[in-house]
Amino acid sequence: MTFNPDADISTNTTRRRGRGAVVAGAGGIGLLGIIALIAGPLLGIDLTGLIPSGDGSGGGGGGAGSPEESSLTECKTGQDANEKVDCRMAGAEVALNAFWEDNVTGYVKPGMVVVDGSATTACGTASNAVGPFYCPPDQTVYIDPTFFQLMQQQFGASANELAQLYIVGHEWGHHIQYITGTMDKYPNNGTGPDSNSVRTELQADCYAGAWIARMSEEKDADGVPYLQPSTEEQRRDALNAALVVGDDHIQEQSGGFVNPESFTHGTSEERQFWFANGYANGLDVCAATFTLPGDQLGPQ
Repeated sequence: MTFNPDADISTNTTRRRGRGAVVAGAGGIGLLGIIALIAGPLLGIDLTGLIPSGDGSGGGGGGAGSPEESSLTECKTGQDANEKVDCRMAGAEVALNAFWEDNVTGYVKPGMVVVDGSATTACGTASNAVGPFYCPPDQTVYIDPTFFQLMQQQFGASANELAQLYIVGHEWGHHIQYITGTMDKYPNNGTGPDSNSVRTELQADCYAGAWIARMSEEKDADGVPYLQPSTEEQRRDALNAALVVGDDHIQEQSGGFVNPESFTHGTSEERQFWFANGYANGLDVCAATFTLPGDQLGPQ
């Protein structure tokens, strides 16, 4: 999905924060490390202890000195969002807020922080070793864009523009669950294919799909749509990202056996299904992730 070059994204409030730490590069963090990086953004668990660091070829550690924060004043247009990943995140913030303001009464905007190396949050340290996550206590989405490079270079994922927007939209979905009371109504009750954790994550996938389907309808103050309609190739890119972050796929790629009782996010097939379901049928279908029997959460 491409931003319209003339779209105005200068209203973004996205911040860049961090210590400028060395990030994990293509030089070889190992399979276990990349699994940690892919699991982290959606689990919201700090897995830095699994990733080698300190020699420049492994995961980044926290840099010295105080963390710095700045606004993304350079991100003004859709063209900026097309050319720079930080601005793409800022543009996603503007587009997501426009969509959810239209669909949630009394909508409260979350914060959005692009992490540079590492940053302190109310949920612990944000870094490229954790990946994108939503932190309920400070109602903020944190994302280190180097995560997308790691998906591409070390895990074989396409992780192009629409996949990136899917991941941000998924985290925004958690904010919607928080402010609408879904997280309170369906609290964490452990792991497993029928757990509230899996159902929560699949609903966030559904929300992301519904947003992507409608985003070409959202416009800036001058009537310019923020985004162009997605192409079939771009949607395959997003579905590829959903496959990569499925519980079964992660367990298989880590060299272990698939253990459904440890699932927290759902299988690749389920994640692809709910993204596609939201895309095709809109927000109304997303409530079903909490009402369907566990054996019906995937395609029938």
